[in-house]
Amino acid sequence: MDGLEDYRTYMSKAILNATSYFNVVLQGKPTFGWHDRSIGSKAIRNQDEFWLRVVSERKKWIQEVWWEGNFAANNIKGIPKPYVIDIYEWEDGKIQLRAELMSFVKGLVCSSTQEIRAYIDLPENWWFALRNSLLKLSCWETDRILTNQEDVTHQFLVFYGDDVNSKVTKWTTAHRDLHWANLMAPELTILDWEGWGLAPAGYDAATLYCYSLLVPKIAKRVYEIFADILNTPEGIQAQLYVITRMLRRIDKGDYIALAGPLHRHARNLLAKYR
Repeated sequence: MDGLEDYRTYMSKAILNATSYFNVVLQGKPTFGWHDRSIGSKAIRNQDEFWLRVVSERKKWIQEVWWEGNFAANNIKGIPKPYVIDIYEWEDGKIQLRAELMSFVKGLVCSSTQEIRAYIDLPENWWFALRNSLLKLSCWETDRILTNQEDVTHQFLVFYGDDVNSKVTKWTTAHRDLHWANLMAPELTILDWEGWGLAPAGYDAATLYCYSLLVPKIAKRVYEIFADILNTPEGIQAQLYVITRMLRRIDKGDYIALAGPLHRHARNLLAKYR
């Protein structure tokens, strides 16, 4: 790939290459993922509907546990999520590309951004399904490790100093990227399972709450649904850890509007946790 080529143009060509392999036709305008590293679109074959996603990465940076995440999540049952039907991989110089043909899910994402910025009226059965799904997921056995004690300890030292307990006493299975652009409505579907695996207990609830802070009414509802998790020492620790990761993202240019709310929330949590 020419280093000067616009990456969106490059990824648009990549998804067209994948359509030839899967013998599908794109329908509608493709959407781009985080920092344009992925592209996705509805696709049609005969009368069947699919979602076609293509992700790219430099070969030297590929972590297999991430690369295989969506496909590995096929084994998870009882949670509303897409299913990977077929896979196609190819190389382009130093770039590795992976196309996943997935089941198509009707509905809309709750937000076009990871952080929710406007109130959305979600039915009670949606919230019930979300809580039930995260409970089932937390009990799912896995050996997928993308977060470890060393990282938690490091983040706490950097952001909170050495007088805040960073020892994780309980690890559970989590989606690990539970933001509002990965949740669909009016029927719940949880998208993007690349990074699922073990995390500190309460990680998903903590993540969704922190991504809700710009809309107090939504944040309040998230907290109500997961209060029994978020109010525990483990839940507070999970929130503090999520905040460190989100502040690092803010430092790189993502969701700057959350900087103030996250710092204020961290101060409130530290007052309880020390």
